Amino acid sequence: MSALTWLSPLSLPPPLVWDHALRRGLEEDLGTAGDLTTDAIVAPDLEGRARLAARRAGVVAGLPVVVRVFELLEPRVVVRALVDEGSRVAAGALLATVEGPARALLTGERTALNLLGRLCGVATATRALVDAIGDASRPRVVCTRKTTPGLRALEKYAVRAGGGFNHRFGLDDAVLVKDNHIAAAGGLAEALARVRVRVGHLVAVEVEVDTLDQLEAALALGVEAVLLDNFELDALHRAVELCRGRALTEASGGISPATIGAVAATGVDLVSTGYPTHSASALDVGMDWEMAE
Repeated sequence: MSALTWLSPLSLPPPLVWDHALRRGLEEDLGTAGDLTTDAIVAPDLEGRARLAARRAGVVAGLPVVVRVFELLEPRVVVRALVDEGSRVAAGALLATVEGPARALLTGERTALNLLGRLCGVATATRALVDAIGDASRPRVVCTRKTTPGLRALEKYAVRAGGGFNHRFGLDDAVLVKDNHIAAAGGLAEALARVRVRVGHLVAVEVEVDTLDQLEAALALGVEAVLLDNFELDALHRAVELCRGRALTEASGGISPATIGAVAATGVDLVSTGYPTHSASALDVGMDWEMAE
């Protein structure tokens, strides 16, 4: 069975949550005829060994996913991690070794590298945001639902590997009342009344506001958390003061490494951003082949 030398305490969601994405990736590559090139050139009994390396500096996330890609093709492939998940690596750093039937290594290479590069890229972008705040008392950096369809669980894991935290995973684990919900209900009070009748006592309820007037109305209705959307810095400072001891504050809108420091300095509890998942570049990672002795 495929194995990984575990070096990190980071917890990846169960494969049941993300296995379908890996299978889709392999099916997309293999089609109905399989790997024509590898199957024609490589003998079925040939063993191989390869090294996974970062071709530019970044943060590592996704080595357990590499394990599963190869496991789906051939359970005898063994992956050994050489670095922790969530660790910073320099360009040229070795990330893992992969050893087993050569056909499986060659056939799974692109799918494994696509996923690994994507997740390392998300982790690297998240770390850039965390570093840009640079204060021990900083707010948490949290991600959004602006993820690649089918990869949400993995991309949110990569955010954690980069030092960030997760906002809600989907529409079913928290309530976030936005402007369109309020418009559809005919007002915030009515929207909140309907929510409180419907959801259980353990479900968090947050309201998105665009102005200080909207914020004061939400606070008067006893909301537990507010999403301060696209507030100017002066208004954000004022909002934090209004919410102190009354509601959790989350700043959102236009967050990037260039802007997050000033937003964090306002004293908000959370800074939420889709930047790590919708704007991250894949980290360039490669698989360098060696023949088994």
